[in-house]
Amino acid sequence: MPSIDEIKKALALVMEPELHKDIVSLNMVKGISFEKGKAEISLELTTPACPLKDEIKTSIENVVGKLAGVKSVKVEMTARVSQARPVSGKIPLEGVKNVIAVYACKGGVGKSTVASNVASALAIRGAAVGLLDADIYGPNIPLMMGLKERPQASEKPDKIAPLLAHGVKVMSLGFLINPDTPMIWRGPMVHGAVQQLLRETDWGDLDYLVVDLPPGTGDAQLTLIQSTPLAGVVIVTTPQQVSLADSVKGIEMFRKLEVPILGIVENMSGFKCPYCGTVTDIFSKGGGMEEAKDYGVPFLGAIPLDPKVVTSGDNGVPVVVKDPGSPAGKAFLHIAEWVAANLSVAQRKGKEN
Repeated sequence: MPSIDEIKKALALVMEPELHKDIVSLNMVKGISFEKGKAEISLELTTPACPLKDEIKTSIENVVGKLAGVKSVKVEMTARVSQARPVSGKIPLEGVKNVIAVYACKGGVGKSTVASNVASALAIRGAAVGLLDADIYGPNIPLMMGLKERPQASEKPDKIAPLLAHGVKVMSLGFLINPDTPMIWRGPMVHGAVQQLLRETDWGDLDYLVVDLPPGTGDAQLTLIQSTPLAGVVIVTTPQQVSLADSVKGIEMFRKLEVPILGIVENMSGFKCPYCGTVTDIFSKGGGMEEAKDYGVPFLGAIPLDPKVVTSGDNGVPVVVKDPGSPAGKAFLHIAEWVAANLSVAQRKGKEN
């Protein structure tokens, strides 16, 4: 019969694919037991949305299953999301472990659609998630999450309770103003409003707070980014050259501000005819992947141009919730998993540096 130490030695052969270290040295193995030929391994992942957990589980079953006397291997997985490192000059949000920005330099590329679906997908995978609509000039998150009521005061003094939709805590200026009222505000007013929404909302304990940033690289965006402790940013583009050219400015901005770029999402990536099956690349093809390669950032995935994405958002149910088995739903789940995975990698690199 193998000893616990022998099983642990075998587990040291299992590599975490993204962190490129073994699961023992990463302290992911939390428990080992062996009785009557049955080995049980308790593993703690860095995120419940880990895209490679099945690969890790299979590797554990293979290396432990080869030990003499082992008849079966049971792997139990839990997850604990790490707290982002403190950033000098930026005050962390109470109870929020990681703030993830969703950004596009150009408007109209589907940034809010990506933000609402990524937040919903992370919640589906078991994470505690919040969603802040920081796009003051175009607060579309209330519509896309199906929320019309106004938030109420929290039990905590001077705090507002966020609304809840699809397992996600949501806050937006759109809850507090008439939807037909234009926001004719200068940068400092926008910054003040977003800071109030950020810090006066009772988020509770969150693994991830997804922030739908306003488009552009102006004063409002810069001030917000410099004052908010961002753990990472997701950049949204379309395959169209004009969108790609603008997104490069966003990449350079976040690099100068030393915010980790978690990856690029290519939205509106191709339309598949429901009758003949032909895919038409309405906005060109593959530009997001090429840009990610050229600038050395991860490519998170491509979202097909699908009417279901539009109708789901208009009806207040993100497509990843409404139809997770559709091509768009699967794409958003895949993207959310890699957002979480790349954030874990960025945090590990930060600790090592």
